[in-house]
Amino acid sequence: MIETDVTVDGRTLHAYAHGDGDLVVMWHHGTPNIGTPPAPLFAAARRLGIRFIAYDRPGYGGSTPRPDRDIASAAGDAAAVADALGVGTFAVFGHSGGGPHALACAALLPGRVTAAVAGAGLAPFDAEGLDWFAGMGPGGVASLRSAAAGRAAKEAYAGNPAITDPDFTAADWAALEGAWGWFGSVVEPAIANGPAPLIDDDLAYVRPWGFDPATITVPVLLAHGEDDRMVPASHSVWLADRIKGAELRLTPGAGHISVLTAQDEAALEWIAAVGRTRENA
Repeated sequence: MIETDVTVDGRTLHAYAHGDGDLVVMWHHGTPNIGTPPAPLFAAARRLGIRFIAYDRPGYGGSTPRPDRDIASAAGDAAAVADALGVGTFAVFGHSGGGPHALACAALLPGRVTAAVAGAGLAPFDAEGLDWFAGMGPGGVASLRSAAAGRAAKEAYAGNPAITDPDFTAADWAALEGAWGWFGSVVEPAIANGPAPLIDDDLAYVRPWGFDPATITVPVLLAHGEDDRMVPASHSVWLADRIKGAELRLTPGAGHISVLTAQDEAALEWIAAVGRTRENA
């Protein structure tokens, strides 16, 4: 794993690179995580000729905080990281809260982003026709409703959460007992210095994103577990209806984490297939 610091607009972004494949995939992490690329996918990435790059979103890990950032701001940060690592074009892969940030790159960097995967990702808070909280577990509802009430309410809730148990399914807990127990290595350092970056993430999810997913023109894959209680599958269904040509893959019985067990390697294979097709076009 290579780690380096990138300077953009006077801020520091802590970046990562792993592998030496000719296809580059930028990993966008969830909330609260640091940006270390996903070790459970390294073997598949080697097989497919994929190199991972990533960065800690502002406020996490080694990256400078950027209060009141919106989702769209990820595009500029991603481009700066890619530039610093000598990467021209790349695909993006986001899980959970990383999904909207990956879609921002797809929408706002169409000349550089070749394809986008959003796994278990959120739809915009103002999504027309979507009951945004329907099917979400009590922990997510309480946390994100506090964000919707503004920064002061979110900070108060983060300091004394009414619900602390995650909205995981039995399948999610099983996935965390296996390879995706890797999440422990990225969650613990993300919360080591307090909840500030998580607060900034949650506020960004419930504010205007700064871009319209319907403007995305590159290939998009939306993967979601039908039993997800942290981000209901209806969010990906809504996105699939708005993003022209988007492919939607729903997995029965899978939740927020276990969808990765079901679809992680298949998503990388999809990225590789799209990349090879573009190379041969």
